[in-house]
Amino acid sequence: MKVKLLTTISLLTYQIGFSQTEKLLNGKVISQNHTLKDVEVINKTAKTSTKTNASGEFSILVRAKDSLIFFKQDYFFTRLKVSQENIRKNNISVDLVSKPEELNEVVITTMKLPHIGSTVESSNEIALAKNTSSLQKYTGVYNGTITNGMDFIAMGEGLIGLFKGKEDKKSKNKTPELDFKKLVNTTCPSSFFTKDLKLSPEEKELFLEFCDADPRSKALIENKNILSTMDFLYAKNEEFKKVKINEK
Repeated sequence: MKVKLLTTISLLTYQIGFSQTEKLLNGKVISQNHTLKDVEVINKTAKTSTKTNASGEFSILVRAKDSLIFFKQDYFFTRLKVSQENIRKNNISVDLVSKPEELNEVVITTMKLPHIGSTVESSNEIALAKNTSSLQKYTGVYNGTITNGMDFIAMGEGLIGLFKGKEDKKSKNKTPELDFKKLVNTTCPSSFFTKDLKLSPEEKELFLEFCDADPRSKALIENKNILSTMDFLYAKNEEFKKVKINEK
């Protein structure tokens, strides 16, 4: 009886030890049926990482229940909790969702052209100018005009418009500052808030305002580190839940 009991304990110990041994997990990352290279594959549990090759393939050491994060710029990150089935099959496929592209601001400018009257009006104005010129020529009376003179008023308006155009162009080309909410919304998919943080869609906006009020959020905007951002959101979520309980 004792022998059987010792044998059973030994087998269980062996199985537990075997299940906790790191295994090399192979897989591929795709997006819209196309393979993705240089995707960051991060084992958040073991604090290790690798990248996909030109064929979108990767290999990383894992244990069951490890948390893997797949991250690439211009794509929403995806998280996978490793199961024994994943390790057994040893051929997982991860699909990343691309972020929507933001269109650059289109600047529409207007240009005012000088008004040109009818042929009759133009002819009358030309004739009047000629008559005035002739009057000065034959009478010697100076009418206060300069022949072929420069229109300084028009030049002044042109210079003002030129400098104003440059200032408007600078203001349009200035890159808008990235705030914390935009950083999170462009990095984390909506499922992260509902599935991982267990927040309802109605609570998401309030939660982001709660996080934005923390001075540490400003440092995340400068660093733009996905792991730091996630750790911050997880920690703030615990605080957010405690606040909700206290309010009740």
